[in-house]
Amino acid sequence: MPKITFITAAGERHDVDAASGSTIMETAIKFMVPGIEAECGGACACATCHVYVDPEWAAKTGSPEPMEEDMLDFAQDIRDTSRLSCQIKLDDSLDGIVVHIPETQG
Repeated sequence: MPKITFITAAGERHDVDAASGSTIMETAIKFMVPGIEAECGGACACATCHVYVDPEWAAKTGSPEPMEEDMLDFAQDIRDTSRLSCQIKLDDSLDGIVVHIPETQG
């Protein structure tokens, strides 16, 4: 069961245990983490689950696929570690991952 630390734009930490095979977005919704809206429900059709992967974890999550890159164009304040949390599937290799939630979504 991978643990995720969500850090809001205000600096609040939310540590949650996720199910392997779920996405970061699904976990955020399940635990009502503030700042993740997920309007499309994880279909990679919006940018309302935008997160910044902590630089320490960026290589482990990989790079966005072309469809995700297209959707990130709709997000605000894109950074090198920007990802859509619906596109990051969790497994034991991501146990302890830290993601930062932007001040605003899509």
